[in-house]
Amino acid sequence: MDKSENPELNLLGNISKILMEVSSPIDILEALQRYFSKYGRLSGKFVELRKCNIYLYDENTKTLRDYSKSWITLERTNTNSYVDRLYLIIDQLTKFSFFVNHVPYIYDEIKDFTQIRTNNTDNKILLPLKQGNKPFGIMELIFPNAIINTLNPDFFRMLMIAAYQVSVKIQNTILTDQMQKNINFHKSMKDIAKIIESQYELNYIIPIIGEMIDRFVTDHLIYIFLKDEKTQEYKLVWPQTCRDQRIYTIVAHLNEKSKYILSDAGKVGVFPLIGEKSILGCVVAHSSQDKLSEKEIDYIEQLAKQSSITIHRANVYAEVLKHATLDALTGLNNRRQFESRLKQEVATAKRQGRPLCAIMMDIDFFKKVNDTYGHFAGDTVLKAVSNLIKNSVREYDIPNRYGGEEFIILLPSTKVDEAYAVAERLRRAVEATTVDVPDEKGTGIAFSLKVTISLGVYQYKEGDEADELYQNADRALYVAKEGGRNRVVINDGTLKGKDE
Repeated sequence: MDKSENPELNLLGNISKILMEVSSPIDILEALQRYFSKYGRLSGKFVELRKCNIYLYDENTKTLRDYSKSWITLERTNTNSYVDRLYLIIDQLTKFSFFVNHVPYIYDEIKDFTQIRTNNTDNKILLPLKQGNKPFGIMELIFPNAIINTLNPDFFRMLMIAAYQVSVKIQNTILTDQMQKNINFHKSMKDIAKIIESQYELNYIIPIIGEMIDRFVTDHLIYIFLKDEKTQEYKLVWPQTCRDQRIYTIVAHLNEKSKYILSDAGKVGVFPLIGEKSILGCVVAHSSQDKLSEKEIDYIEQLAKQSSITIHRANVYAEVLKHATLDALTGLNNRRQFESRLKQEVATAKRQGRPLCAIMMDIDFFKKVNDTYGHFAGDTVLKAVSNLIKNSVREYDIPNRYGGEEFIILLPSTKVDEAYAVAERLRRAVEATTVDVPDEKGTGIAFSLKVTISLGVYQYKEGDEADELYQNADRALYVAKEGGRNRVVINDGTLKGKDE
C-alpha cells in the first residue's frame, strides 16, 4: 500500500467491498478483523486489531446474542460483569457515538481526542449498530496494545462509518432472510393444503406438517398432539417423545373456546387444531430460553388453521376409504387390501403347499426428495415408482402400497430365486428411470431427478404366520439399506432386523 494514501478511506473501501461479497457472519467478522489489522500494520496510524465481535439485541427476548453464533445468548449475571455492562450500554447507545473502555463519548462534543481514556493493553471500543436512530446491536473492537496513536477525529469517524456499513449489511441480510421466510411460509401453506389431494393417512401427513412448521420456529421445539375421540385425552403423535411433563398439563387446558395459550413467559405456545365441531388436537412450540415473537405466533397460528383443515379432511376421507381397496395416489392396493390379500395368500400356500414370496421395498432417501424439492415432487416420484412396479410384476402378482414410501409385493406360486429376479429387474428399472416433475401449471417440466430403491425378499416357510412373511422381508430390506442401499437382499432365515 502506498503510505501517501488515506488509510482510513482505504479501509472503508475494502470493508464496503467485502460486505457486498460475503453474507456469512463468520466471514464478515474475519474480514473486518483482517482488514483492520492489515491497515493497522501498514499505515502505522493505528494498531492491529485483536478481535472483532458483534452482538445483536433481540427486542422480543430482551437479550444480546453473539452474531457469529446466533444460538448463544449472553446471560446477565447481575454481578457487574462485562456482559452486564454490555446490557447497560445497549440502553445508552441512542445518546452516545461510541464507548472506549466503557466510557461514553459524543463525537461532536469531543474537543481534544487525545484526552480519551485508554489503557496500555487491551482497549475495547464499542460502536452502536443502528436502524435509523434505534440501536439493534454493538460492534466491539478489541485492541491488544496502546492506541494512543489513534486518538484523532479521522480514526473515530472511520469507525462510525464502518459501523454504519455493517449495520446496513446486517439489516439487509435480516430483511432478505425474512422475505425468503415469507415466501417459504406461503409455499408451505399451499403444500399443506395440497397434501390431502393425494394423501389421507395421518401417520404420513402429521410428520410432514410437523417438519413444515418446525422450519419457521427454529428456536423452539415443535410437538403435535391429536385428541383421542374415545378417551378425550391429547396424545403426542409427532415427534415420538416429549420429556417436559408441563406441556401435557398445559395442553389439557385446551377447550373449544381456546384461541391459543401462551405460558412460561411466552416460551410455550399451544395452538389448537380445530375441526368443524370440535378440537382435533394442537400444535405446541416450546423453548426453555426464547419467547415466541409476534411473527412466530402469526406463522404458527396460520399454519395450525391450514393443518386443521387438512387433518379434518384426512379423517373424513379415511372414513370414506375404509371400504376402498386402492391407494388414492398410486393406484396400487392400499394397506387394508394388502392385509386382506396377505391372509388369503398365506392360507392358500399352506393349504396347497405352493411357494409364496414377498418383496418389501422403499425409495432410498425419499425424505431428502421431499425436503429438497417439495412434497409435490415426492408424490410424482411415488407415482413413477408405482408405475414401474406395475410394469415389472406378473398379472397374478399383488403389488401394494404399504405406507409412505414403502411398497410390498406378494408373489404367489413363486420361489425365492424367481422373486429375486423380479426384485432385481425392478431395481434396475427404477435406477435407469428419470422422473420428470411437472411445473405448478402442469404445462411443462419443472425439473428432473433420479432415485433408487432398496428391496428385501423372503419366501414363506411352513409354520410361518401371515405377519412373519412381510416382517422377514422387511428385515432383508433393512439389511439392504444398511449395506449401502440400491440393492436386493434375500432373507434366508438367518438375517436379523432392526428390532432384534
